[in-house]
Amino acid sequence: METYDAIEVSAENRVGIITLNRPNVMNAINEQMINDVTNAMKAFNSDQKIACIVIKGNGRCFSAGFDMKEASQRSIKGEDAWRKVLKKDFDFTMQFWDSKKPTIASVHGFCLAGAFEVMLACDISISGKDTFFGEPEVRFGSGIIAMLAPWITGPKQTKEILLTGNDRLTAEHCYKMGVLNHVVDEGLVFQKSLEIANQISKASDQSVQLTKRAINKSYEISKMNDALKEALEIEIKIESEESPEREMFNKIRKESGLKAALEWRDSKFN
Repeated sequence: METYDAIEVSAENRVGIITLNRPNVMNAINEQMINDVTNAMKAFNSDQKIACIVIKGNGRCFSAGFDMKEASQRSIKGEDAWRKVLKKDFDFTMQFWDSKKPTIASVHGFCLAGAFEVMLACDISISGKDTFFGEPEVRFGSGIIAMLAPWITGPKQTKEILLTGNDRLTAEHCYKMGVLNHVVDEGLVFQKSLEIANQISKASDQSVQLTKRAINKSYEISKMNDALKEALEIEIKIESEESPEREMFNKIRKESGLKAALEWRDSKFN
């Protein structure tokens, strides 16, 4: 199999496995990882020997989301520049939803921000019982790239997740909100993910893929794609028109580093 810089790729019993591999930075999703995962997904989707795809993370967590340090170094300004960047991030996330083969998110430790959206985009999600979830974007004046949450859970649950910016939502809470299929002991997450992937891989490939397409089609008929595009335009506006909170967050990050900026962000909520 092809080797990558930011991920590891393997296959087991007709299951393609993508492992996010930037453990020193909590598997933050940078441009290299986006490119690597996208190429691996294309390869698995075109490989007739692969029936199902699992994505997981190396180290102490699944992922803390998109790499804010890399984003700050780009100095992105204006709607056109933000649209180009955010459209790529959006397409990265939605490829798990759009994949013709079923996708399973196998998450542990932390699953935050953009990684939470990736987890929502996967067809099935398995979590460790001690995993924390959340979308903290509103706490530092940012927004949501792929507004999938209202389509996976209800409006009240989505508003609780997104409007509070709480990044310590428990696995049990997320399970009750319907964004997780199973919650297991931390050491059994990948095992449970493979168990479900193996069940899928033993079924008829054509039936599985067409059934997934039929399920997704029901969302498309309900105008989900149009809603996601509109939400992305709102996110572009949020990013290009920086709020006072965003300006302060970026100022602290530039002068004192990301850790200090995160401490400032969280201090108001402690």
